[in-house]
Amino acid sequence: MPKNKGGGKNKRRGKREGKSTQKRELILKEENQEYARVEKLLGNGRLEGKCYDGKTRMCIIRGKFIKRVWIKQGDIVLLGLREFQDDKADVIHKYGPDEARILKAKGELPDYAKVGLPCLIITVFKSLKKYVRTPFQVGTGDKAEEEEDCGFDFEDI
Repeated sequence: MPKNKGGGKNKRRGKREGKSTQKRELILKEENQEYARVEKLLGNGRLEGKCYDGKTRMCIIRGKFIKRVWIKQGDIVLLGLREFQDDKADVIHKYGPDEARILKAKGELPDYAKVGLPCLIITVFKSLKKYVRTPFQVGTGDKAEEEEDCGFDFEDI
């Protein structure tokens, strides 16, 4: 029987070790590019991104990234803006959590940018917003009026 010379599923996947520890050069934005945070994955290689210039754009993931770079909600990405369609953009690069922290430290991302939060925490905060109540003050602050209102004399105790 002939020896298997590297075919099959594992050959197509390639070596996985060493990619996470590998340092890569930090890519900064240029003209007609913008940083964005992934708000919603729409499927079919598309996502909705909230750009740090204040606009929400529908973004298309490059064919080079599909099945190679996994993008999830809350990730920081670099978008290539289109000159003819302002509400659409193309995903050029995905930043890891460490790279996003470096961008924020360099001042490339604004101070209010949420960096490194897992998507589970973000979705929990969004779902809890409807249950959070604002504190309110009961009464006018005058203790004598409050005692009269309750109908109970505290001095009898």
